[in-house]
Amino acid sequence: MIRILLSKLLGERRWTQMDLSRATQIRPNTINDLYHEMTDRVSLEQLDLICEVLNCKLSDLIVRTPNNNSKVNKVAPRTLNTKE
Repeated sequence: MIRILLSKLLGERRWTQMDLSRATQIRPNTINDLYHEMTDRVSLEQLDLICEVLNCKLSDLIVRTPNNNSKVNKVAPRTLNTKE
């Protein structure tokens, strides 16, 4: 599962969503969706702007945590047959 840590970053900096919206020129609704992790998509340009304004790394803003309810069938990697 992908987690967006925008609320944590803004809280640490004592910024409001509106402060970030003004600084990045990203629509307030988009910032709100990111803040509340209610989005399925985000543009790379927006992520870059947020990281630039907040002076953070992408890994400070987005993290992946293991998904306990995975819908993916895990398959062992194929082994290569080598002739000796």
